Amino acid sequence: MQDTSNAPIVSAASAPAVALTEPAEHPNQFALLRQRRFAPFFWTQFSGAANDNLFKFAFTVMVTYQLSVSWLPPSLAGLVIGALFILPFLLFSATSGQLTDKWDKTRMIRFVKTLEIGIMALAAVGFMTANVVILLACTFLMGLHSTLFGPVKFAYLPQVLSHRELTGGNGMVEMGTFVAILLGNVAGGLLVAVPEIGHTQVAIACVLLALVGRVVAQFIPPTPATDPGLKINWNPVTETIRNLKLAHGNLVVFRSLLGISWMWFFGAVFLSQFPSFAKEVLHGDEQVASLLLVVFSIGIGTGSLLCEVLSRRHVEIGLVPLGAIGMSVFAIDLYFASRGLPPADGLHLRAFIAQPAHWRVMADLALLSLFAGLYSVPMYALIQMRSQPTHRARIIAANNILNALFMIASSVIAGALLGAGFSIPQIFLVVGIANAVVAFYIFMLVPEYLLRFIAWAVSHFVYRFKVKGDENIPLEGAAILACNHVSFVDAVLLMAASPRPIVFLMDHRIFQVPVLGWLFRLAKAIPIAPRAEDPAAYETAFAAAAKVLQDGDLLGIFPEGGITKDGELKEFKGGIMKILESAPVPVVPMALTNLWGSYFSRVENGGAMVRPFRRGMFNRVGLNVGTALPATAVAPEVLRVRVGQLLKSPAA
Repeated sequence: MQDTSNAPIVSAASAPAVALTEPAEHPNQFALLRQRRFAPFFWTQFSGAANDNLFKFAFTVMVTYQLSVSWLPPSLAGLVIGALFILPFLLFSATSGQLTDKWDKTRMIRFVKTLEIGIMALAAVGFMTANVVILLACTFLMGLHSTLFGPVKFAYLPQVLSHRELTGGNGMVEMGTFVAILLGNVAGGLLVAVPEIGHTQVAIACVLLALVGRVVAQFIPPTPATDPGLKINWNPVTETIRNLKLAHGNLVVFRSLLGISWMWFFGAVFLSQFPSFAKEVLHGDEQVASLLLVVFSIGIGTGSLLCEVLSRRHVEIGLVPLGAIGMSVFAIDLYFASRGLPPADGLHLRAFIAQPAHWRVMADLALLSLFAGLYSVPMYALIQMRSQPTHRARIIAANNILNALFMIASSVIAGALLGAGFSIPQIFLVVGIANAVVAFYIFMLVPEYLLRFIAWAVSHFVYRFKVKGDENIPLEGAAILACNHVSFVDAVLLMAASPRPIVFLMDHRIFQVPVLGWLFRLAKAIPIAPRAEDPAAYETAFAAAAKVLQDGDLLGIFPEGGITKDGELKEFKGGIMKILESAPVPVVPMALTNLWGSYFSRVENGGAMVRPFRRGMFNRVGLNVGTALPATAVAPEVLRVRVGQLLKSPAA
């Protein structure tokens, strides 16, 4: 494989690459709960989510079972309350995003939590006087509270967490949110049902939670405004359009917003149908409906926490296709598991659990929600990482607008399907199939997701892949990654190790290899042929490589010019010097270890990709990454010596 380029000098490519020089010291995401930059924020978010759901569920139970309101029949109560809560997301998300970018985020959080105290004080009056009008007004105001907090929630994290902490931090917040939703619903249902004093208990609980949230918010450290000079546009319509256009400016981010919104569509269908599914299909009582919510919440929380473990503490969007596959598989199986269940009448929780057929239903529900957690957390982290800090909150606001629209659409479509005679299991089947179609479409539009999934799968299931020194891979800015060349999957393993996309300069012959050729074309790798063989392709490759560096991206090269035939490090060719003459960017030396002799490498007196199990399964291989060399210090022999030293370093 070749490594040469003679593109013109570009100033953008000359900017120094920025690496995370100090990896996070804490061992896992739970350690964040002991740190001031995260713990007060986490508990502030937790208390707010719990209060939202305690209030809404208690109010829903009140108007459904305890009050007789002629103009709000029980059949419409849940729909009206849900619509009032989500309406502010459509009206005020754009304004909220601007305020979050303009103000110190801690100031914004404290303002929102102070507002929550006032809303809950008003709601307490509504509960104690059983005034439905006041409680409907408070539902709208709590929706406004959540609208204002939404952009802060996701814009705060990338400002206080490092790249290696971002996935874990998002996983913790996602887990905490669903646990808070679960606890809020359970507490609201239990408190409001207490005879005579239930309404008073709910009122007290709502005010106390709001006070706790405000007290905890006081301990959140200051976070400077990212765009203090921003001029606020108070017109929600024009600002909403502007935010959506702003998000569309980065297609990867915008399509990720659509992917997250689809997840909310998917989840809203299941959550909205739990009561009816428990009663009409599973023949269970209210306790069974609550069990479904518990199982769903535990699944989401577990999947969210698993993201950090499975991603090597990077933002690993390769988990998104895995999550989408699991969501579809178990949604479809839920349809088959819930068909033909034996008839029963109002099964209590113990009787429901005692029937083996119901365990498959609960397993499907737990697993589809677990995979939904794997799907959503990396997408949120990608949006946070790829959005410009100066307007990150407005991008999150655009996400909230799209989420609200998709959730409204889910209610309308689910209602239409029920009206057309579909059963609830059939709706789950339709949504599971639609999820597969939508996911495939998104992954074809943004092939980075699919490529990362393939790289993640190869590095986890074909090899046991360990990376040492990955903090030396630049998190932003142009750079060249120079690695030894051992096998046909070297580029795939480098993709798995890097938190950012890499564009590879590769020998044109590898594009003729079945499957791998398609994969590298999808990755937009640059084919290069020897000058004597194809001068036009040679020059075209140079221009394409220069464009990669001009755009501030990573260029991957294999300076040996071809895959080793004997496992030894070969002479480095001089093409890299031509690249550096045109674009003097940092060069990061790398060494793949223990890969020689595996299925995808050549062997002495033999070819590659024969005898699949010649080294058994799950071979341990590694990548050692050295510190970046400035362009002025690079020479082919110097770089070869550095890579050779990395080859001899202790395995990762």
